[in-house]
Amino acid sequence: MKRQRSEPPPLAPITAAILPTPSTPPTPQTAHKLTHSKPTPTRKTISNSSKKPKKSLFSSPNWAPLNTTQSELSLPLTFPTGQTFRWRQTQTYPLQYTGVVGSHLVSLKQLQNGDVAYHFYHTPCDTNARAALLDFLNLDISLSDMWQGFSAVDSRFAELARHLGGARVLRQDPLECLVQFICSSNNNIKRITQMVDFISSLGDYLGTVEGFDFYAFPSLDRLSMVSEAELRAAGFGYSIGDFERVTILEYQKLLVRFNKTLKDDEGFGLSTAANDNKCNVKDFLVTMSRAKYIVGTMEALQSKPGGGVRWLASLRDLELQKAIDALSTLPGVGPKVAACIALFSLDQHHAIPIDTHVWQIATRHLIPELAGTRLTPKLRSYVADAFVSKYGKYAGWAQTLLFIAELPSQKALLPSTLWSMEGERNSKRKNGQMVTETQ
Repeated sequence: MKRQRSEPPPLAPITAAILPTPSTPPTPQTAHKLTHSKPTPTRKTISNSSKKPKKSLFSSPNWAPLNTTQSELSLPLTFPTGQTFRWRQTQTYPLQYTGVVGSHLVSLKQLQNGDVAYHFYHTPCDTNARAALLDFLNLDISLSDMWQGFSAVDSRFAELARHLGGARVLRQDPLECLVQFICSSNNNIKRITQMVDFISSLGDYLGTVEGFDFYAFPSLDRLSMVSEAELRAAGFGYSIGDFERVTILEYQKLLVRFNKTLKDDEGFGLSTAANDNKCNVKDFLVTMSRAKYIVGTMEALQSKPGGGVRWLASLRDLELQKAIDALSTLPGVGPKVAACIALFSLDQHHAIPIDTHVWQIATRHLIPELAGTRLTPKLRSYVADAFVSKYGKYAGWAQTLLFIAELPSQKALLPSTLWSMEGERNSKRKNGQMVTETQ
């Protein structure tokens, strides 16, 4: 573990209280054909780089080993688990994922001996590209050593680690991570991926691999040129047509659902007084659109002294709570989204993104005295303290494995004795075999 990290803040005494249910975190994504909505020009029209001539990369790649092991890096337990939405499975056997690190288009392949091989499509001999990849994969942190420590204090973790070895936390670019998790809030995988695909397509086109188009993530200046209208046209909000086609009763139901979702995701709710008429509900839902959040966040970043990119990077040097407080000043960023950004891009390894699933994990295995109670804002720090108290300064990595173990797609790798009670209740036998239903 080479990089020096700030120590977690002193733990507050853990006292019983009650907890809110945040949004369902991202689940493994399914590869699908990328599509790009054409934005409606309002301010300065953005030139979508997807219009550039496509260059399919068919040449036989030259692979080089990372010299790691599957216990240090498992591709299927790292990429399709909700940390990032810009990597695609581009081959099944051997298992291969393709994505972009900075300006480098790269494929990773899990080898039979457990190692991972990599191939850069445009910079095959670039040592800087390899260094950027190693940094992105966080490979200077020993997962085996870390998990050995976790297993010593948690027998269930030790059992999970035997089946889910190599589930690694990535170190992403902070701007890229920020935008992805604004898109992820209160959303499903298909729509998150479509939104992230559109944002990505504003960057430089790098090539096509197995039918998937890849782009460098757009710069802050490029993102700041996009208007709310363009984003809404691309599916980042609710269109006027959506409002004209539903009744007042349906609007009321929408508002109730949104009110509950906001409580679940960020620990607060809004008054349902807007139920009284269609106009108020329309205004409310438009206000809640991600288009407004993204535009507002880009404007806020542009106003930061020294620039938004530098400001985001500087959060790596702050204590966790100060970093989360700073992120929470940005439009569309609440406690859970801020914790995701802190953990997956800002070296805040003890950040704990708390949502409904993590709350259930905590009350089942860490704080059983609160089982059956509701997550509230006051209990967020209590839950985080419980994780840090048990797992230490890399508690966010432990929480990541515990969360991955709850994903329906990963339960097939686990013996049923390690399934949660919820998982057991949502499982059934089919053709003599146990099948877990998607939650």
